[in-house]
Amino acid sequence: MVPSSQEAEKQMPAEPGQDLELKSWRCLVFYLCFYGFMAQLRPGESFITPYLLGPDKNFTREQVTNEITPVLSYCYLVVLVPVFLLTDYLRYKPVLVLQSLSYISVWLLLLLGRSVPHMQLMELFYSITMAARIAYSSYIFSLVRPARYQRMASYSRAATLLGVFTSSVLGQLLVTVGRVSFSTLNYISLGLLAFSLVLALFLKRPRRSLFFNRDAPVCRGAAPSELDRMNPDAKLGRALLEAWRDWTLVRMLRELGDNLRSPQLRLWSLWWVFNSAAYYLIVYYVHILWNVVHPTTDSTSVYNGGADAASTLLGAITSFSAGFVKVHWALWAKLVIAGVTAAQAALVFLMYSTNNIWLCYVAFVLFRGAYQFLVPIATFQIASSLSKELCALVFGVNTFLATVLKTIITLIVSDKRGLGLPVHSQFLVYFAYFLVLFGVYLLGAVLVVLQRFRASRRAPQPPELSPAKEKAMQMLSEQEGGLSSLQPEALPLASQEQNQQPEAKA
Repeated sequence: MVPSSQEAEKQMPAEPGQDLELKSWRCLVFYLCFYGFMAQLRPGESFITPYLLGPDKNFTREQVTNEITPVLSYCYLVVLVPVFLLTDYLRYKPVLVLQSLSYISVWLLLLLGRSVPHMQLMELFYSITMAARIAYSSYIFSLVRPARYQRMASYSRAATLLGVFTSSVLGQLLVTVGRVSFSTLNYISLGLLAFSLVLALFLKRPRRSLFFNRDAPVCRGAAPSELDRMNPDAKLGRALLEAWRDWTLVRMLRELGDNLRSPQLRLWSLWWVFNSAAYYLIVYYVHILWNVVHPTTDSTSVYNGGADAASTLLGAITSFSAGFVKVHWALWAKLVIAGVTAAQAALVFLMYSTNNIWLCYVAFVLFRGAYQFLVPIATFQIASSLSKELCALVFGVNTFLATVLKTIITLIVSDKRGLGLPVHSQFLVYFAYFLVLFGVYLLGAVLVVLQRFRASRRAPQPPELSPAKEKAMQMLSEQEGGLSSLQPEALPLASQEQNQQPEAKA
């Protein structure tokens, strides 16, 4: 008996090359996820602010708020573009090693530094680690086939979130249960970061990248003509012009200009810029606010790590749930954004006005969850109509513009060379900022609904029937079975009468 084709495929043993490739891919996935998990283990990160304000360093609240923390925004703006370009040009791995070295420098300065310039230098190295985060997310896509992008992205994202959550929980347990000092916690973080540096040294360096290290294009030009041989300067000029036009970044900028005509791309890119700027400012300064709301010298009563862990967990849940939201985004996107922005404004005002540290913790957790809910939606809406290269460029431009806006706000509101406001007053400014955004989004949503309503009113309506005609049509429909068998011409005649009615009205 001859087996069927499907049974034959099942009985056919797998090729050794395929087994080797699958095994290699699984090992690569495990190592990358393990590295992503270990790189997030910094249990002392949630307690940096109380460490700086405590007896170990003894900086004043004004120094931390108006002199040290603003440097982070300035340095991040300076290093963002160079690190982004170096990430692609050096093919990811060197930048990941640089990130690990910068993290080690941050914690060495935390432990050994004694002055404000030392802490400002620490913020410089921390900004490098923030700018280099794109290296890990881009690196994983350069090592696997496109068919495995989605699974790889989910694995790496899960590993990163699990690392952040574990780091926050571990730091909180060591402080509250183990009664470990902030200084000892930073030494533990330094040891874990040294181990992540060792892991980064053994990462595989890919052979290609997104922009600079692409596969060589196939030559589509014809053989050189006699004119080219006679005039080599003209040939060189044409070659340079074609190379400029074909350069990936220039080509993508032209495509980006064409795609900016899409209303959804503009809407979600603007949301990314304006919302992200204020979101990260609140993340930067909320630890200082917690110290104002709950000033204490007892480290065991500081629950910053627990708040960070809860916000990370809620952010992961809301990001996951956003994938199941079914909404007509072309119609309701602005209204959804307005609702989330209103909730963020209310939560920021609660953090500003409350004197209860637990309410402040809960407000921050919900604030981060609201932001993380819209991030995957914005990512999908931006990326759905773009190529992979163009999508990376759009996110890079959005991040850069958000950083510029964040730097401007920092210079005006936080820096001592500007207004130099205390942290409580800063949160009042951020509340007004979100309130203005809510008003703009709500106005846009109302305009969209009104436009749709007017368009539906202008649409041609079906002709109205007189009561006698409606009754006759009802009787015909009830007797449709019998009339169709006895008088087959009745139904077409009725339809002819109906078609004649609008002509008579016309």
